[in-house]
Amino acid sequence: MKPDWDKLMKKFDGHASALVGDVDCTADDSKALCEEHGVQGFPTIKWGDPSAMEDYEGGREYDDLETFANENLKPACSPTNLDLCDADKKAKIESLMKMSASDLEAQIEKSEAELKEAETTFDAEVAKLQTRYEELEKAKTDKQKEIKDSGLGLMKAVKAAKGSSSEEL
Repeated sequence: MKPDWDKLMKKFDGHASALVGDVDCTADDSKALCEEHGVQGFPTIKWGDPSAMEDYEGGREYDDLETFANENLKPACSPTNLDLCDADKKAKIESLMKMSASDLEAQIEKSEAELKEAETTFDAEVAKLQTRYEELEKAKTDKQKEIKDSGLGLMKAVKAAKGSSSEEL
């Protein structure tokens, strides 16, 4: 992926409104930035407003990265680009701008807690599914072994022998 990423960085080098770059999260001077944006594994691709980075979930080949960048790395509706907002987003931004810093922080913390809860619930339910899958897989394997051990192979061998001797089944 690194060569494709380097190629994309070169393509966007000097772009007026988009930045494609990389950060070494193992370097001491970058660890805080990576922690701030929730980077936990490598490579991680983040995109969007620097104050609200989002996870990139697309393909990792150059064509996938380039298509995504061309379609998404552009100025977007934000408090600094109100002219790019529709009426609903402008109203939401204006409402948020009227909030005190502490109220806004409380709302952010609440929403982040809800995101974390959704992730925790998902992980727990997937773990249950995994356990159930393993139980079903074991039950299937045990049943298959029981059926085979009960003489299935012998039945098939007898059927084949009868078929080759032209006897009626």
